[in-house]
Parts: sequence; C-alpha cells; structure tokens
Amino acid sequence: MADKRDYYEVLGVSRGATDDELKKAYRKLAKKYHPDTNPGNKDAEAKFKEASEAYAILSDADKRRQYDQFGHSAFEAGGPGAGGFDFSGMDMGDIFGDIFGDIFGGGRSRRANNGPMQGANLRTAVRISFEEAVFGTEKELDLNLKDECSSCHGNGSKNGTSIETCNKCGGKGQVVYTQQSLFGMVRNVQTCPDCRGTGKKIKERCTDCRGEGYITSRKKIKVVIPAGIDNGQSVRIRGKGEPGINGGPRGDLLVAVEVSRHPIFQRQDYDIFSTAPISYATAVLGGDIRISTVDGDVIYNVKPGTQTDTKVRLRDKGVPSLRNKNIRGNHYVTLVVQVPTSLNSEQKELLRKFDEAMTGKKSSNDNASDKDKGRKKFWK
Repeated sequence: MADKRDYYEVLGVSRGATDDELKKAYRKLAKKYHPDTNPGNKDAEAKFKEASEAYAILSDADKRRQYDQFGHSAFEAGGPGAGGFDFSGMDMGDIFGDIFGDIFGGGRSRRANNGPMQGANLRTAVRISFEEAVFGTEKELDLNLKDECSSCHGNGSKNGTSIETCNKCGGKGQVVYTQQSLFGMVRNVQTCPDCRGTGKKIKERCTDCRGEGYITSRKKIKVVIPAGIDNGQSVRIRGKGEPGINGGPRGDLLVAVEVSRHPIFQRQDYDIFSTAPISYATAVLGGDIRISTVDGDVIYNVKPGTQTDTKVRLRDKGVPSLRNKNIRGNHYVTLVVQVPTSLNSEQKELLRKFDEAMTGKKSSNDNASDKDKGRKKFWK
C-alpha cells in the first residue's frame, strides 16, 4: 500500500472537498478513463480503477474519516481502521447508477424502499414587469394538480377488493441485480418495476382514478413574488407538487420568474442604470432637470459646465435586497447633452455671437450666411 497515491491527489481535490466536488471530480475522470471509451488501454483501465477506489472511500463519510486519520493503512489487513477493505464485497449501486448512469446515458439506480416518500417537484414559470420585480407582487397561476382520489383514498384499488404483496420484490419495493464489474460482483439496488416501489400489487383498479391513486384537476395557485427578485430566480411553494408515495408528503412547486425588459432602466445586481437628456444651455449654465426612477420622477440640480456622459448617483433608488427590502441599491444616471439639430436664423445668429464672445474670433460661417442670403434673394 506504500505505493498508492493519496486519494485526494488521485481525484485532484483538496482535503476539505465537499461531496459535490468529489462527485464532479470523479465523474470527469471516470468519463475520461472508462474502459468502454478506452478499449484495450491498460493504462486508462488502471487510472479508472484508481479513481474509482478513491471515490469509493472518500464518498463514504465513515471510510473518509478513517482514511483522514490513518491513511491507506486504515484498510490494510490488521491496520488501525476497520480491518481491511475489499471491493469485491462492496455495494456500489449508488456509485455506478448515479455516476455512470449520467455519463453513459443509462438510467439512474437509487436505493428504494416501500416506506413513505416525498412526491416529485413541479416546475412552471411566470412573467412579471421590471417594476414588479423591484417591489414584489402576487400572481395567480392556473395549473393541473393531482389530488388523492376520494374513491380509493390514494391506494388505487377498487372498493371491496384486496391489495396483494408484489411477487417480484416480495413486498420490499426494490429488487437487487448482481453483475460482474471491474471490482468483482456488484449489487445494484433498483426500484421494483412491477409495483413502482410500493411493495404491493393492485388486484382490481379503481375505476375513478384507473389505479393511479390520484385525480388531476385544474386549480388556481397564488404565488407571492418577493421584492428584489431577479430574472431566472425561482420561488418555492411548499406542498404544491406531486403527491407523495405510500403516505409521504407532497413535493414542492418551483416557479421560475421571467422579468420583462424595461424601455429605460437596466439592472445589474441591486443597482439600476439609465440615461437622461439635458439641453445644451442647461449643461452650460446648470439648472434643475427631471429624472425618471422606479419611485417616480425626481428633481436633480445639474452643475454649470456639465459634460456629456457625466454619471450621477441617486442613493437608495435601486432594487431592494431579497434578504432585507429596506436595504436598496443605487440608481446611476448618465447625463447626455443634446445638441440641437434644427435652428432658425435668429438662433444661429445668437449662437455665432456666443462663439465670438467665447473665442474672440469672428465666425467663419458669416460669409456662408451672406451667400445663403444672396441665394435666397436670387431665387425670389
């Protein structure tokens, strides 16, 4: 065992890696070195076995604790750990079902039992406006939901008929398949396909629900959208998902929020950004302008000599925090000086005089102006 590499080094993770980080690292290595993708490659097969052994140890909380304390010696015969570790006797159903099922397209195999199980979660989406995302709102959803059948009370059997024990799994709700793997014989535990994990077989189905145990109906569900929610985030409504199995609780309803774009405002985290036009005279002389915010219009005093693209900050005019709606971001406004594109002759003359007063030079456009006047006279 002295030649064995450190398990954390094999997977390329730190010693404080989480379960998700371990699984992600192992999935990457398993996909790269799996014998099915590297036929005849002994080196890849050895690396695959090494990675699988490392993950088998570190993904088990008890074995990981022993390994962190004693190292590889914890699993040597006579070592300070559990007296040795043998892959041939290990139930790796979760590893092969969860990891390899995702990689190579196979179905996931999970440990199942015929006890109460929570129902599956349902997912839907709702669209709201920019302002509704900022301040929060309520929406009513119209959904198809499943409820317990009132005739059979959820067991799926016709009144007066009996429910028998499933012959395939013997009432356990799960079946065990044994197969040969790289590590010897592997036990793979799966949900019984005949009874779907209930351990029971319905002799005569309920005519109202056709043996499903529930009836689907259209219902209206109210969802509260909290202030500060962003596009793509979800709201969880407890107990509005699929019915549970064998008396288990219902799943949840997950509502994805889609926020419509705003014609003026843009959002980044909890800050809002927009632009505001100001006249040339206001930019030069200064003055009050009206700026639109999500709270309504505010009056802002522009300083004399303000240049275009000047940015101003309106404190606490942004989006509320999801954790505390009393804490808000800021609103950043970019001031854009608007240059007039259409002037009459009087306005042009005043602008020329202003330019002469500022530069001390006579405007070169005077001659052009005279020529223009002459042309106008000629055509008259």
